[in-house]
Order: sequence, then structure tokens, then C-alpha cells
Amino acid sequence: MCRHLAYVGPAQPLGRLLVEPPHALYRQSWAPRRQRYGTVNADGFGVGWYAGGDPVPARYRRAGPIWADRSFADLARVVRTSALLGAVRDATLAGADAEAAAAPFAADAWLFSHNGAVPGWPGSLAAAARTLPPGALLSLEARNDSAFVWALVLNRLRSGDEEGRALAETVREVAAAAPDARLNLLLTDGETITATAWGDTLWYLTRPGGGTVVASEPYDDDPRWQEVPDRTLLAASRTDVLLTPLKEPGDAPAPAPAKEPRT
Repeated sequence: MCRHLAYVGPAQPLGRLLVEPPHALYRQSWAPRRQRYGTVNADGFGVGWYAGGDPVPARYRRAGPIWADRSFADLARVVRTSALLGAVRDATLAGADAEAAAAPFAADAWLFSHNGAVPGWPGSLAAAARTLPPGALLSLEARNDSAFVWALVLNRLRSGDEEGRALAETVREVAAAAPDARLNLLLTDGETITATAWGDTLWYLTRPGGGTVVASEPYDDDPRWQEVPDRTLLAASRTDVLLTPLKEPGDAPAPAPAKEPRT
């Protein structure tokens, strides 16, 4: 229901990752090549990035299609970053939340995106809502399933879970309540990327000049792109990618991959 991309590595202009490649996220907003659900991602877009020395990411989000924003090309040309998360949106249901419903969602040092949908939301996740701290529902950025899934992930992160465990356990919880849910989740703290492939496409590329890209689909035809199998947890640094099978709901949880220490 959207396309998204995260990057960590040497500093690059936003546009080199999001606009310039022949099948970049920019083009995927109207002509995705591997999207299984929906055809046009014109219901909003966003990009979050990290500036040197500041752990709190900046965000630029809009309610309309990325190609209609005349300011974004200039922004993407001059802003450089060593870590980003971008997304273009195909809304499951039309709503009144405008740009607030566009990923990436953010809290503390994290950026988050959800590619997929939760059938029956909000009723299907009523039990999960009761696990959240008081006031969490009132502080949702938007009234959609993705913002709610982010609240579940964030609650686990703030309770001390590593990124991999937070995503894996959230996927298991939501999939148990809504078995047909599609839950490709993407998370970065500016140093690492953590993602799940659950019901939709996910790929990664270790760039020859350094850095790692994780994306819904390749932005070019470089043969080094690797597809992530469905039901998989991905943990990536600037140089390495680790894949771990995800357990189905009801199975014993798999240990989350260890996070590399920051340098």
C-alpha cells in the first residue's frame, strides 16, 4: 500500500537515493514495478533524515503526491545525510489526517514506516490497544492502522526491547489478531536499519561505495540487489545485513539478532 526506502552510509544528497535512480522512490509514486497491492502512491509522501551531530531526525511530509511538490526537488538536491527513511503512500482508506498520515512517523531518534494494511482495523486490534500506556491512543499522529502499529512498536522500544525484537513481536501480535495483515515494517535510528518482510516485497543493496539500502523494490537494475524472503526480519548496518526467519503467531518467539555496537 506504499513504497518505502531506508539508507545508512556515507553522506549523500537525498535526491541521489530518492529521485535520481531510474526507478527511484520518486518514480515509484506513479510507476512501481513490483507493487502487489495498489498501483499509484499519490496519497502523500515523506522523508526523514539525520543531520550530523543531531540524533533527532528532521522530517518533510506532504499530503499530496511527491511529483506535485515543486519544492521537494530543490530540497533533495542540496540536503545531504548519512541516514534517511522515505515513503510514498497509497492510503488503505481515505482520511482527514492529511500529511500527518504520511510516513515516516517519528519519536525520539527513530523513524518508522509501514507498507501494508491491517484488515478490520481498528476493531481487529482492540485487544492490542489495551496493552498501550494510558494516553497513547490520544497521541497517535494519525487515525490509521500504520500509526497504531507504530504505537505498538514504540511502546516496546521504550520498554527496552531492541529494534529487532520490537518489530518481530509487534508483527506476531498484529498477525495473530488480523491473520491477513501485511506488515512490512521499516525502522531506523540513523545508525542501523531494521525491517520485516511480511506479505509484501522487500529488497536490500550493499552499495559498492559503502552504505546499505533497504527498500520495497530496487531503484535500479543493479544485479547486487537481494530480495528478502517473506516472513523474515532484517537487521542492517552500514556494511552488513543479517536475515532471521520470523516465527508465525503461536510459535515460540525467535531471538532478535544482536545489534552491533555503535562506533
